[in-house]
Amino acid sequence: MKKLRMLLPALFLLSFTSVKQGLTDEERKAATDLLSQTEQGVFDAVKGLSEAQLTYKPGPDRWSVEDNAKHIAEAEQQLWTMVEAQIKQPANPDKRSDIKVTDQQVVQMIENRTQKVKTSPQLEPQNTPFKSLEEALASFKENREKLINYVKTTDDDLRNHVLTLPFGTYDAYQMILFIAAHSNRHTQQMDEVKADANYPQN
Repeated sequence: MKKLRMLLPALFLLSFTSVKQGLTDEERKAATDLLSQTEQGVFDAVKGLSEAQLTYKPGPDRWSVEDNAKHIAEAEQQLWTMVEAQIKQPANPDKRSDIKVTDQQVVQMIENRTQKVKTSPQLEPQNTPFKSLEEALASFKENREKLINYVKTTDDDLRNHVLTLPFGTYDAYQMILFIAAHSNRHTQQMDEVKADANYPQN
């Protein structure tokens, strides 16, 4: 009976204490696989292209392959900076009820090119700091490799850090999937440029 009296306060305290939870092996693998695959997709999309092919625009208001690469690189950095800042704040698991999508739905939604979205001015290719494709790719590779290493090694409680953005509410893990899917979204856009009837053949 004495032991029970000692145990009850401990259980009571635990019930009001947020228990830190790291990623499962399955979550860690899913994220690193997606990050690696979509990173390779970007490099495959620009490999061997001439200057004319890199800079070709299907229309005056459309982006070139190089434009997309610059946008991907800048978005990669800014999105992760935002997520990382949230992770450094106290966990906010009470906001999990605001999340309305599954991990799979996050990826599908971002990769879906039938839904057009206008980016913010600072992420427009002409407003990025990159003066060349090479600069953009170097930045993208550096930041993506850092993110992959982070996912492989972190014990941070990503599920209980929740971000509310203009386009939805996601936990920090879902935002990592978002970043990966975003680069694939614009890899698809590069492929659309290359499929244009007037795209240079060399």
